Amino acid sequence: MSITSLRYGNAVTTKLSYADAVERAKALLKDEGFGVLCEIDVTKTLKEKIGAEFRPYVILGACNPQYAHQVLSQESHVGLLLPCNVVVQQGAEGTVVSAVDASAMLSVVGRPELEPIAREVNARLGRVLERIAAA
Repeated sequence: MSITSLRYGNAVTTKLSYADAVERAKALLKDEGFGVLCEIDVTKTLKEKIGAEFRPYVILGACNPQYAHQVLSQESHVGLLLPCNVVVQQGAEGTVVSAVDASAMLSVVGRPELEPIAREVNARLGRVLERIAAA
């Protein structure tokens, strides 16, 4: 399966089950040096807070401490844009895993010197998506 480019991220559809895709994404993020700082079960939250039914959907807040330190050292307010979100959701044709485009995210800061870091983050997140697509 190929990676689909979004305006602010990239996505792949996999034949993995939703639960397997969540676990695989976490493991692959770890392999690429990211820790999952938070896991938001959107389905559960919407059900509990407003009684809404929603497809299986989780947001993984991923952080690579080395890159986070680099960007925070150059732009203290960039924490407003962190962590790098990875979403796993049940789609009509399979499980969809998407990751934020760090270049798009950091472009709002207006600091071109952050772009090399964004490219490195994108390369790592891209490898996560490629490996999920190949599963």
